[in-house]
Amino acid sequence: MISSPGRLNLVASAAPPAPAVGPHGRNHQGAALLANSFRPFFLFGSIQAGLAILVWLPVFYGDLSLTSAFAPRGWHVHEMLYGYLPAAITGFLFTAIPNWTGRLPIRGTPLLMLVLVWIAGRLAVTFSAEATWWVALIVDAAFLALVAGAAAREILAGKNWRNLIVVMLVSLLLAGNIGFHLEAHLRGAADYSIRAGIAVVVLLISLIGGRIVPSFTRNWLVRENPGRLPVPFSRFDMIVVATGALALLGWIVWPESRVTGTALALAALLHLVRLARWAGDCTFRERLLAILHVGYLFVPVGFLLGALAAFGVAPASAGIHAWTVGGAGIMTLAVMTRASLGHTGQNLTASWATQTIYLAIIVAAIARICAVFDPAHDFILLHVAACAWVLAFFGFALAFGPLLLGSKLRALAVR
Repeated sequence: MISSPGRLNLVASAAPPAPAVGPHGRNHQGAALLANSFRPFFLFGSIQAGLAILVWLPVFYGDLSLTSAFAPRGWHVHEMLYGYLPAAITGFLFTAIPNWTGRLPIRGTPLLMLVLVWIAGRLAVTFSAEATWWVALIVDAAFLALVAGAAAREILAGKNWRNLIVVMLVSLLLAGNIGFHLEAHLRGAADYSIRAGIAVVVLLISLIGGRIVPSFTRNWLVRENPGRLPVPFSRFDMIVVATGALALLGWIVWPESRVTGTALALAALLHLVRLARWAGDCTFRERLLAILHVGYLFVPVGFLLGALAAFGVAPASAGIHAWTVGGAGIMTLAVMTRASLGHTGQNLTASWATQTIYLAIIVAAIARICAVFDPAHDFILLHVAACAWVLAFFGFALAFGPLLLGSKLRALAVR
């Protein structure tokens, strides 16, 4: 997906493979859920994302207590940033790697073990007050360590050197997760590790989104021929990503510095120009494609709000929620819906259920950002954001679950 445009396939335009057939045509004989990595990680990840917010609201208002060694806010942030997002990233990554390398996908028992390690991490973190913090650290960190190791092995074996940058970013996410546990235990709050994890996620969106959004847009526009085409990946895109990376590095260390604020503002401008070059205004007839542009829009919005926060004009959490609820939430659902349809042999178009999911996650992002700016109405806005988020992710599990499970029941996703 970060190689040449012809190697993207997650999924671009051609007819995708049948549900349980690998890239070389070898049938998977076991459960359909374990035929491809996107199936269990998208399904269980979406359920966990919804459940975590259902638990978080009563915890936030003091109606429910956790047994985690983390403070309530720490648990909430961790389970979104280092719980749900690694599941979505893994489902995407191990589905894309066979297209990069030509090797067979991870499936069957090895895939089941990865899923079980991820689930064990969620339980260890949630009940870490009972299991002790260092046990939770080891169990939780094991998942991203296995993912980084397996991804590196496959990419090196396939001699697909340029995509090692994705492994590097996953490794940085692992380091951030370890740092989160240590920082929370030693300092009581994991501020640096939270910013580091968010920065890695924004860079992943910048890199991967910067390839798939214009590529998928081009494929669709060439077929539909409604107007101008996206500008291909060029040196300008490299400058944009590099500028964003430097701004994010400053934000991790000195979030309130005016130098950091200036860098964040520059990154916001460059990312907006980059997005405008992708012809997103020509895609609104196909919501499955338009949602990718909407999701990426929250990347420059996050940079801009981060810049305003550095100059004392906006609350610091505004940019954070633009990147996480908006950028990460929308982009992961956009990729999860597209990949689930494409790799199960469905038409690449958004059904009413899929469009409802998109509407819900956009509402969640806007309401959550507005709650930061309007404390007088934050009770209502937080509930709107939480309910919309839960609707989006539980809606994905309900609509796409039959496809991911290989069920004979007709999925809402294709109606």
